[in-house]
Amino acid sequence: MTILSRNGSMVLPARIGFTSVFIVPLILAGSLQADDWPQWRGPNRDGQWNETGILEAFPPGGLTVRWRAPVRVGVSTPIVVRGRVYITDTELVRPKAHERLHAFDEATGQSLWTYANDVDYPDWAYDEASPLGPRATPIYQDGKIFTMGPFGNVCCVDALKGETVWKKDLRAEYPGQNLECTASPLIDGDLLIVCVGAKPGACVIAFDKKTGNKVWSALDEQATFSSPIVIGAGGTRQLIVWTYQSVTALDPATGKTHWRQPTSSSEEFAVSTPVIKDNLLLVGGLMLKLDSDKPAATVLWPQSRAASKRNLSNTSTALFRGDFLYSAKSSGHLVCIEASTGKQVWETDKATELGSGASIHLTPNGQSFLLYNDRGELIRAQLTPAGYKETSRAPLLEPTYPFGGRKFAWSPPSYANRHIFVRNDKELICAALGTEP
Repeated sequence: MTILSRNGSMVLPARIGFTSVFIVPLILAGSLQADDWPQWRGPNRDGQWNETGILEAFPPGGLTVRWRAPVRVGVSTPIVVRGRVYITDTELVRPKAHERLHAFDEATGQSLWTYANDVDYPDWAYDEASPLGPRATPIYQDGKIFTMGPFGNVCCVDALKGETVWKKDLRAEYPGQNLECTASPLIDGDLLIVCVGAKPGACVIAFDKKTGNKVWSALDEQATFSSPIVIGAGGTRQLIVWTYQSVTALDPATGKTHWRQPTSSSEEFAVSTPVIKDNLLLVGGLMLKLDSDKPAATVLWPQSRAASKRNLSNTSTALFRGDFLYSAKSSGHLVCIEASTGKQVWETDKATELGSGASIHLTPNGQSFLLYNDRGELIRAQLTPAGYKETSRAPLLEPTYPFGGRKFAWSPPSYANRHIFVRNDKELICAALGTEP
């Protein structure tokens, strides 16, 4: 049975068993438990997981899976908030696709509700060789979940009840355009900010998060897969957006451009999220030095303008650790790079199988890292300038996404309450990572 909400969207009934420079915190103080994972790349959108009491070595038999829940197509990551796990997927059933947001009980995996929209997808989106589902990870704030589908359906949903608060159909508002709705939404103050590549001048759009009314739009450029971040630099808050034509810093309140660095990116490369440490901003494989006195940036390395030279990985995001960067490469190698010069210190082929489509998602925790690779394996390893030292490895999830004759587990994991949450096109699982049961 399908139930229609007051606003006309479907609600499916629950089924049991089914710094001088710094990242500006995006979550209001006191609104979340400290160990929740409420958005793309964690509480502060920086890929850090600071919980203690986490296994430094995995049991011989692997990690304990607490529960499994069925999901369908998508590479968006789950978010974990106030005892619930939320995840988006798409049910590809002609003549309509169903874009869905699921709520599960964090402790048991019990389905609490499913919110769904019927959406017109083009014929190619139903291709089993390359099925299309949501790529943008939802974001939570103040009792609301904000989602974005691959064709510009933006929804604000009550996190407790699974009912529509407001929704937008950007494809209808910008007809005849090929929107790129892949980057994960960002919340800054009262604004929900999305990157969609609409024209004219609406590559980036900011909505009032309470009403869905447009507040500003900016940039007449093509959106990429890369999710934006907000930083503070040069005495100014800056929204960093990576498009196919530039890296641009906008005023997050108004959309006004602070500075712009022209680039030449391709669809294959412009995927990773910008990362920052002190006055260094890495965008893909382009290192920028931020001015400490005013909003401005200059290229530190590499000097080459070739897109392939300004990219490290077409699937994964790098991380700073001290004066060094650690990153997957598009080949599947894991590398250590001197952050100030771009000089490679070491390279290893031990983290995953080499080849196109390889991914290694890095999450620092304590004195070492958790690495989740495209084979669905979780690795505990020490990454230092001296080299790569693996402590443990455990298989978690079956790779299901077809690409280049192989199948991949591309969706990055989420970490919360001493557990890992990760999905493929068949299931969402929760596995224990705590030193105590």
